[in-house]
Formats: sequence, C-alpha cells, structure tokens
Amino acid sequence: AFDDAAKTKNKPTAVLAKTFKGKYFPGIEDKENYHGKPLGGQAQSTIEHLKTLVQEKKKTEHVIPSPVGTVPNVDLTNIKLSTPPAFKLGEKVAIRLSYGTALVRLATTNRRVIALDGDTKNSTYAESLKKAFPENYIECFIAEQNLVGVAIGAACRDRTVAFVSTFAAFFTRAFDQIRMGAISQTNVNFVGSHCGISIGEDGPSQMGLEDISMFRTIPGATVFYPSDAVSCERAVELAANTKGVCYIRTSRPAVPVLYKNDEPFVAGHSKIVKQSSRDEVLAIGAGVTLHEILTAAKELADKGIHIRVLDPFTIKPLDKANIIKHARECKGIILTVEDHYREGGIGEAVLSAVAEEEGINVKILAVEGIPRSGSPEGLLDLFGISAKSVVKAVQQL
Repeated sequence: AFDDAAKTKNKPTAVLAKTFKGKYFPGIEDKENYHGKPLGGQAQSTIEHLKTLVQEKKKTEHVIPSPVGTVPNVDLTNIKLSTPPAFKLGEKVAIRLSYGTALVRLATTNRRVIALDGDTKNSTYAESLKKAFPENYIECFIAEQNLVGVAIGAACRDRTVAFVSTFAAFFTRAFDQIRMGAISQTNVNFVGSHCGISIGEDGPSQMGLEDISMFRTIPGATVFYPSDAVSCERAVELAANTKGVCYIRTSRPAVPVLYKNDEPFVAGHSKIVKQSSRDEVLAIGAGVTLHEILTAAKELADKGIHIRVLDPFTIKPLDKANIIKHARECKGIILTVEDHYREGGIGEAVLSAVAEEEGINVKILAVEGIPRSGSPEGLLDLFGISAKSVVKAVQQL
C-alpha cells in the first residue's frame, strides 16, 4: 500500500487498516479483557508461536545511515527584543496588537523564533510575523489539536522557540495535546486573544472565560496576564526564555499604556500601580479589569475612599508575598475583579495564596453564568465587573 501511494501522483492515497489487538496470539487475538495486561504464564508459549511465523530466519544487521549534511548549532538562550517597547504613557493600544509587534522584534534578534496560528492571525496579530518573516510562520488553519501538535514537534530538541496563537476559547479544544506536551516537557508558548466578555458582540462562543483555570492546572506552567502594551511585549520576551509551558492572555480592547518603556518585569513579581497611606482596600485585577479598577479608584477618591491597586502580571506563579504584605496595609481587605469565570481564576488563585493567613478577607467579582452578545462596556456592567461595580463593592466593604 505504501509502495502504491509513493507511485501515485496528483491525488491523495488513503490507507484503511483494520486493527486486531494481539494479532497472531493464540486464543487471544481480537478477544476482550486482554488489552493492557501482561500475559503471565501464556507469555513464553505465545513468543514461541510467533517465532514460527518469522519467514526470514537469517539474522541480519541493520545499519542506519548517517544523516546527510550537518545539523547547525542553535542558540535559544537570552533572546531579547531587538528594540525596547516604544509607547507613550496613556495612549490606547490593544494588548493583542503588541503581541505581534513583540514577535517581530524577537525574530529580528533570533530567527529560531516562530509563530503558528489557527486561521486567526489577523485577529491575534500573529500576521505581523508572517509579513516580516514569512518563513517563520506556520498556518495550521481551524484545527487546534493539530496546531498544538505541530508546535510541540517544532519545539522538540530545542530547535525553535514556538509561539502558538488563537482565540483563548479555542485552546479548550486542544487541552489533551497541551497536557501531554507538558508531560513531555515541551517549551511551547501559547497566546490566547479575545478573552472574556470584553470582546463584546462576538458572543459567548468566542469568549475565553475558562482559559486561566485551564492553564493553571498545567504542571510547571507560567501564566502571564499583561495589562498594557509594554507589559505584553515583556511577557512575550520572558516567555521566549522560560522553560516549560507558558500562556499569555491578550485582551481585545485598546487600553491605556500604564508602564514606562523601560519598566522591568519578572515572572512571579506583581506591580503596585496606585497606592497611598490611606488605602482601605487592596484591589487586584488584570487586563481590562485593571483599568476598570483604576477608573473606579478615581471616583472613590472623590468620595474620600482610597484603594490600593495591584497588577499581578503573572497568575502563576502568583506574587503571594506582595499580596499579603499590601493586604495587611489595607485593613486585610482584598477585592479581586476578573473577566473570567469565578472557578479557577484570579480570585481563587488569590484565595489560595492567603488561605492560611489570619485577618485577610477576599471578595471576588467575576463573570457568573453564561454571558451574551453586547457592547463590551454594557457586558462589563451587566456581569458586575465594570468600574461602577467596583465602586459599589468597595463601598459595601
């Protein structure tokens, strides 16, 4: 069949093989209740029977020929952005857009950086790399399990630094491939765009609301959740140099730049973006909700209520020490706000971090129930994670 396929031109060949478990095993072939079990006392007689079926009795030595040509040495260490982020404080930039920019800057430094996408490249901005370096891009179309499998293969034996992008919701289709990749100690980087209800009109089928939970369960994974363009570019740079599975959650809406271009970022280290000596609540959010919290903080300050605002940057590892320190300075009250289902998200990560600490209370604002289509602003308000909802929650606390 393989010989025939090799000779057939201009059309594909399909080989359909009917499989029998235990083929040629006397009394066992195609029988139930044998799969995955040792043969025990039947082993030797089965082996002797199989020997009688061997047609070529003469022992031959099989020599594997040496590879033709040499394999080039590859250096995947210390991969840096070719130029630093170049944004103005306050300018509105979509976090997903800065992912594409960062890819190009990394590939300019090291041509072993590649991107793979599932036919969403114009939305995830992986197309930025395709335009700059077409040979560094692999299109896997709408087949997310295959997309992840190809990336794991490309990253094998430290030959490439692979970034895989699609809508955050679509990675759920490939969870088995992702978890098996982690078991195989892959170094693939996953990037999920269009996360949460803030994508708006596209509706719940496109809204990634369980992706943080999913990637937090992967052993050894690093989960980045950048809140502006600068932190996103740095997250991409860090992921390129981090062993194990990395996940970067990139939001759809354009949000103001919070950090200076030279701001340093480290996985597992959070940022305090607003604080005073009069803070009464520690508010934690990421991506879209961090900006909702900052808007609420201004309104609350006008009412004489002051809150401290923390950007976790990574949800795994979570900056437990910094969260506890600032919570104690804010009367032991924490408010988390996230564009994600409650289960397995930021709030539950924070709860786990402070579970053994006395005198710290946590209130969680998250998406409860299945969302619907609507404007981003309207949905944030409807599901209780908008600035207005933050103001109300803080006042109650």
